[in-house]
Amino acid sequence: MKVIYDPATDIMRIVFREAIVEDYSEDRPGVKVDYDLEDKIIALEIQNASQIVEDPRSLEHLILD
Repeated sequence: MKVIYDPATDIMRIVFREAIVEDYSEDRPGVKVDYDLEDKIIALEIQNASQIVEDPRSLEHLILD
């Protein structure tokens, strides 16, 4: 999994796995979901991320047991 933030465009992209994007949906303004050929989620894209994410330049990673 990768989290990519571009401050120039203010877009955050969370990539769950590498695959070819076959389709996408934008059910909510500013949030795009990419899907593969089997309709499984590949990635999320958040526009205007600095207005939604508390600090888009930082990342906290937790694994719960």
